[in-house]
Amino acid sequence: MKNITKIFSLLLLIFMITSCKNEKSLQGYLVESQEKTGFITVDIPTSFLQLKSDAVSEEAKETLKSIRKVNVVALPIKGNEAAYEVEKTKLKSIFKDNEDYKSLMSLKAKGMHVSLYYTGDTESIDEVIAFGYGEEVGIGVARLLGDHMNPAKIIEMMNSVKLDGDNVNLEQFSAIFSGK
Repeated sequence: MKNITKIFSLLLLIFMITSCKNEKSLQGYLVESQEKTGFITVDIPTSFLQLKSDAVSEEAKETLKSIRKVNVVALPIKGNEAAYEVEKTKLKSIFKDNEDYKSLMSLKAKGMHVSLYYTGDTESIDEVIAFGYGEEVGIGVARLLGDHMNPAKIIEMMNSVKLDGDNVNLEQFSAIFSGK
């Protein structure tokens, strides 16, 4: 009986160890970055986003409703030169090692490298991520969270979106961008 208990305990221990994921995630990175010096983090609720006019299509209005929140994390290069390479490597590793993030497109322009990723199915995306870096500006990640988003429709809708100037007090953000 003791041998059966030992074998069962050993199998249970092996199962527990192998079932735990030690996978890096973007969510974990965003949470960690909020506490690091030099990072700028902003969570933008969709209530801050408005369409430029009421004359836009119903499709654009529905697409905006499919977005729940926008997260932005940035590390400006000025004063953070040493951390730049470390953070860039971490983010590249997250996107490379985690098969949940599927590449949508990549481009290079004006010294910037930008990659777009998504999670979910191509017809029903849960999040769209823009990851960019450049030696003159730094590194940044913007994550669009939503339900059943369509990337083509989001790109069309982005041309019709503006920030709601009535609800945004820019003085609240001035301390963030001045580094205080």
